Amino acid sequence: MKSVFPEISDISVDRLLAEITDEPEGGRLTVGDERVRDFLIAFSRRLLKPDLARRHPELGSLGFFLRKGELARAVERLADGANGQRRAPRGLVLHFPPANVDTIFVYSWALSALAGNHNIVRVSARAAGAAQTVLEALNDVLADAHPAIAQTQRMVTYDRDDAITGALIGACDLRVLWGGDQSVNQLRKHPIQPLARDLAFPDRSSFAAISVAGWQSSTPEQRRAAVDGFANDLYWFDQAACSSPRDLFWVGEGGVEEARAEFDELLSEVVVQRGWGVDPAMAVEKYVATYGLAATGAATKIAFNGNAVANVSLAGLDDLQRHWLGAGTICHVTVGSLGELAPAIQRKDQTLSQYGFTMSDLDDFVTTLAGRGIDRIVPFGQALTFAGTWDGFNLLHEFTRIITIQA
Repeated sequence: MKSVFPEISDISVDRLLAEITDEPEGGRLTVGDERVRDFLIAFSRRLLKPDLARRHPELGSLGFFLRKGELARAVERLADGANGQRRAPRGLVLHFPPANVDTIFVYSWALSALAGNHNIVRVSARAAGAAQTVLEALNDVLADAHPAIAQTQRMVTYDRDDAITGALIGACDLRVLWGGDQSVNQLRKHPIQPLARDLAFPDRSSFAAISVAGWQSSTPEQRRAAVDGFANDLYWFDQAACSSPRDLFWVGEGGVEEARAEFDELLSEVVVQRGWGVDPAMAVEKYVATYGLAATGAATKIAFNGNAVANVSLAGLDDLQRHWLGAGTICHVTVGSLGELAPAIQRKDQTLSQYGFTMSDLDDFVTTLAGRGIDRIVPFGQALTFAGTWDGFNLLHEFTRIITIQA
C-alpha cells in the first residue's frame, strides 16, 4: 500500500491505522475545526488558479465548493446547539470512491474532514488526469498546513487486497462506498464494527427534460446558454457519471420537431466551438450500442453528427436507456407532460436536469412521483455540480452524530 497524501513511501496497514488513530497535535478535531478549514480554503485557492482551471475546468467547481464562505455556511447550517443538541465527529471514516469520476472523492472527503473526522481514502490505481492533479495540489498545500492535517487525513492506493481492505473496514466508524452495485456489494462482504455504519452510493441513472413551451418562450441567448449547459452535463466525465443524462425528454403537445431541430443545431455548434470529439474506439462502441437498440425495436431513428453526437429516438418510455452507451449519446423521448414520466421512474434514478419548467411544474412532478425515484432536480449545466445533499443524504449530517443534552 502506498500513501499518496501525504506523499510518502509504502506504508503497512498496521502503521497507517496506528498513526491515524493517534491523538493529533493540538488536540482532537471538532466539527468545523479551524485547522481543517484553513487547509481546505488554501486548497480551494490552489484549485482556482488559472493554470489548473485551464487544464481541468471541472476543478473550478470543486474550488468554489470549498471557498471560505461556503465552508462557513455549511458549518452554520449544521449548528443546532440551541435545541439541546450538539454535533460530534463519527470517528474514522473510510472512503472507497469510484474510478470513473476522478474528483468525487474530494467532495466526500472534504465534508467528512470538515465534520471533524479522521479519514482514509482509497484512491483507485486507475485514477489519472484530474485526480492526479488534485493529489499534487493537496500535497503542495500540505507544506504550510497544521501538522494535524497530515496526521488525520490520509489517501492511499493499493491493488485489490482483501486482507488490507478487511483491516481498514474493521477499524472504521463509517464506510462510504461509491461505485457500481457489484463493487458496493463486494465491499459489503467485509464486516464492520457493531456501531459502524454504511453510506452507499451505488449505480444510479439520470435524465434531462425540456419544456417545449418553455423553449419556445425563451430568447435565442437563453436557448444557447441552455444548450451550453447541457453540453457540460453530457461531456464531462465522458457521460459516465451517475448524474450524467442518458435520456432527454421533450415535454409538450406540439412544436417538438422544430424545438428539437434547433436544439440539435445549437449543440453541434457548441461541440465544434469547444473542440470536443470522441476517439474512434469510442465512436465504434456508440455505433454498436445504438444500432443494437434499433435491432431490438427500442430505437426508431438514429442520427450521427460526426463522432461527437449520437441522437437516438426511442420508441417510448418502456425503452428508457439507463446504462452507458458511449460519450455524447442522447436518447430522445417525447411526452405530453412531466406527470407521464412518473410511472417509468425507478428508485435508482437520481438526477433530472431540466430547462423551461416553472417551480410549480417541478413541485407538482415531485408530488406525482411519490418517492418512486429522483433525488435532485437541477437546471441544465448543474447536473454534475456536487452539493452537500447527494442522493437524498445530507452528507454533513451523515458524517456527524448527535449528542443530546438535558440540564
